[in-house]
Amino acid sequence: MKTRVIFVCVHNSARSQMAAAFLKIQGGPRFEVESAGIEAGILNPLVVRAMAERGIDISGNTTQKAQDLADRGERFDYIVTVCDQAAAERCPYFPGKGIRLHWSFPDPSELEGSDEDKLAAIRIIRDGIEAKVIAWLGELQGEEGGGSWI
Repeated sequence: MKTRVIFVCVHNSARSQMAAAFLKIQGGPRFEVESAGIEAGILNPLVVRAMAERGIDISGNTTQKAQDLADRGERFDYIVTVCDQAAAERCPYFPGKGIRLHWSFPDPSELEGSDEDKLAAIRIIRDGIEAKVIAWLGELQGEEGGGSWI
């Protein structure tokens, strides 16, 4: 049985998209991964570009509202908010006994400066999200007594 994980941020335009992409790659087929927003936004083109630099194409991804998944009764083993704490508190309730985790990362939509300045900051956020996903997988693996995810 796959471990179901949802990453939630404010608009589902950047952080949750990156986290989901990294878990799909790093976690492999053991995971079923979704991403959603408190509101549905528009995919951030600079985030798409930053992920493409790492060989990950998210350009065809769409955004969705977390509440829509909750309303459908979707159940997740882990609900991971990747926004600030105030926004995370607006995350909808998902049925079941899913474990809620909070990983706070800066919002790329609030970055200022030129596109190159924003892209440089997004790379830092991207790399931080990837590192957190990898560390979390290591924690999960340790809890389950080792072994490989893939």
